[in-house]
Amino acid sequence: MAIVVVGGHSRNVGKTSVVEGLIRAMPEMRWTAFKVTQFGHGMCSANGEPCDCETAEHTIAVSEERVGGDAGTDSGRFLAAGAVRSLWVRTRTGDLAEAMPRIRKEIEKAENAVIESNSIMRFLRPDLYLSVLDPEVADFKDSARLYLDRADAVLVPEGVLGRPEWKGVSLKLVQGTPVLAMRPPMYVTEEVVGFVRKKLKGIDL
Repeated sequence: MAIVVVGGHSRNVGKTSVVEGLIRAMPEMRWTAFKVTQFGHGMCSANGEPCDCETAEHTIAVSEERVGGDAGTDSGRFLAAGAVRSLWVRTRTGDLAEAMPRIRKEIEKAENAVIESNSIMRFLRPDLYLSVLDPEVADFKDSARLYLDRADAVLVPEGVLGRPEWKGVSLKLVQGTPVLAMRPPMYVTEEVVGFVRKKLKGIDL
């Protein structure tokens, strides 16, 4: 089986669209898709709503998407794109380790897995890690910076890094890393699909 992780340096840079595009472009992989969300303090992992609870059962939640299409969730988009299964993993910030036994169990059931997350790179060695970057978005998550040098490729609008708005982030982290173009609304081009297929070639799928 193959494990593909898609991360990105901030919100709204196209991570979900890339996962969705890979699922749609490679239906033969029979993907199990994971959306990993970490909430800050004061938010409940069970539903993402404001919460003052400190009970253990509210620090982690894993739910399987049952309705695709206009479900209003990213995991619903994955299912609508053709994922065999789609799971939404929610934890409080810093508690992802607590969810890993459940995630690993679900991965073991999968034919192939695609995971939207940066932080999961702390716990997994995927077969392929793609990092989605948008030079015009200044925010850069620590989790994305921490694993940027492990990216097998970076996906950038029109394939040009240009002069990023990022402060304190060196482009040396991606020196020599393939840069692949996203062309919204087509986030996953034939070039991206070809790259993924080539990288996964030889894995016992």
